[in-house]
Amino acid sequence: MKQLFIVAAMFLCINAFGQIQIDFPENQTITIKGEQILSDGGYITLRNVPDGNYKLKVLVGGGREGTTVIKAESRRLMRTIKTKAGETVETTFLVNKRDTMISADRQVRIKPRERSKLNWDSHLTIEIGGQNPQVQRIDVEPISDAITVFLCGNSTVVDQDFEPWASWGQMITQWFDDNVCVANYGESGESSNTFIAARRLEKISSLIKPGDYLMVEFGHNDEKQRGDDKGAYKHFTAALRQYIEVAREHDATIVLLTPTQRRRFDENGKLVDTHGDFPQAVRDLAVAENVAIIDLHAMTTTLYEAFGPENSKRAFVHYPANTYPNQPQALADDTHFNPFGAYEIARCVVEGLKACKLPIINHLQEIGTFDPSKPDDFASFVWYDSPNFEAAKPDGN
Repeated sequence: MKQLFIVAAMFLCINAFGQIQIDFPENQTITIKGEQILSDGGYITLRNVPDGNYKLKVLVGGGREGTTVIKAESRRLMRTIKTKAGETVETTFLVNKRDTMISADRQVRIKPRERSKLNWDSHLTIEIGGQNPQVQRIDVEPISDAITVFLCGNSTVVDQDFEPWASWGQMITQWFDDNVCVANYGESGESSNTFIAARRLEKISSLIKPGDYLMVEFGHNDEKQRGDDKGAYKHFTAALRQYIEVAREHDATIVLLTPTQRRRFDENGKLVDTHGDFPQAVRDLAVAENVAIIDLHAMTTTLYEAFGPENSKRAFVHYPANTYPNQPQALADDTHFNPFGAYEIARCVVEGLKACKLPIINHLQEIGTFDPSKPDDFASFVWYDSPNFEAAKPDGN
């Protein structure tokens, strides 16, 4: 096992990941086992899979002592399972698969760089990694009655494809049981109104059903827009009302989230707010519309100040030059999280759901309580890298 910042040796191993592609059968059920399993880690791609939620039942272990990490699609963390020598553990979880099609003549207007994202292709991808990962069997079946949690947001929410970037949206998946499926529609650089213009909300509206959830976090990119009709209490609030309308139209539950803070400290070690009126606009709208709200702005303020100016770098993409292969320049990003930071903020979101007393908390696996004023110890956090690295900052920095 490695700690988060010790990465070079791990990359030598995981770059040898195998690749297996399997055609999804017409009856839409499949069992993967025997020679089809990548015992040392790799990618399994189920090709030509219809949109929807899928239950994966995975049998892990049976050989050496190890840790098996299962991610899905664009690095959504599903499960981390430790097994002793000879021990087997069965785990089940749900994965959402989608493509860009809304109807015969309409589709989501994804950005050119999104065309290679695993989240938007016609396949379902499973990534197996960890230390001595071992998988004996995977059963995949479609599920139509699961609770789907649709996530809308920007680069702080999106399933980040590349190390060392990460978001809370791809971390929270690990804590739901097999009655809940997270469908992360977030995308880097999006604002509340551009997300709608790209037909991302329209795609969600075509799929969301009674009992589902719609969680919405914007603000970082909205506050950069200029014009007489732009602002926290103008275009931003008007756009957020459209998300509320979609949820209500389909008898789904809407949850608004205030934007996460950026890492900017003053000389006294206090966080400098960069969001202006946008967090308060979300709070005011939630009261006016009587909808659930998670105040990530307040929680991340507490979290980052608890870390302090220097230690808070460990939650963001701050890495010396040559930490990763082909990374000649240092990385210093005070907006986007690394896996540890994304993990901590996902824990904030879980606590926010609990505070709202929403029924979905009955489907959370036990992870204990989390107090942002008392962050987890960075030294105890273990992360197993996926094989792909990107030095360029996500859109919306």
